[in-house]
Amino acid sequence: MASRGRPRSFDRAAALRQAMAVFWQRGYEGTSLADLTAAMRINRPSLYAAFGCKEALFLEAVALYETEEGGATTRALQDEPTARAAIEAMLRSNADAYAAPDTPPGCMVVLGAMLGTPESRAVREHLTEHRRQAQEAVQRRLEQGVAAGDLPAGTDTAALAAFYTTVLQGLSIQARDGAPREALAAIVDCAMAAWDQLTRPQAGV
Repeated sequence: MASRGRPRSFDRAAALRQAMAVFWQRGYEGTSLADLTAAMRINRPSLYAAFGCKEALFLEAVALYETEEGGATTRALQDEPTARAAIEAMLRSNADAYAAPDTPPGCMVVLGAMLGTPESRAVREHLTEHRRQAQEAVQRRLEQGVAAGDLPAGTDTAALAAFYTTVLQGLSIQARDGAPREALAAIVDCAMAAWDQLTRPQAGV
């Protein structure tokens, strides 16, 4: 028997995907329940029955985004043979994704809730934690590069990870502001041109 308030034709997975697209485009606070129910083609009782509340729906949408759209960083860090190649692949693959014409520009995790009301604090903290984990993954890959010998001993992997994560997040903002793929690629060119200087062995190390 269908849950109360939920039509028989309700497709939860499809509705969640539609919600993800709306949150990705408008952010958490910029998305109203009316926006969600219109995109998901369900009424409010159905939304509450299936997802609990707007915040719970958003958290599910973030998880779906990371599963379906957010794998470029993980693949780059895991698949590339050197630390430099991994960082460059991370930036270029994400830049391509951020400027793709068939999805909202930028990264949902970066842009979803940077600022907002006190009531949205839990959502902001959730996304902050996701971004922190991504930076830590970059640092671990750089430390792997030090261990493998393709980065000098003594490389400040924390600072390097913070720098390239900042570039990655900046690409998202640039894409949301309308920067085309070519402009994002030029930013990546500049960031990678700094690699040799940033990884130069320190005196006395």
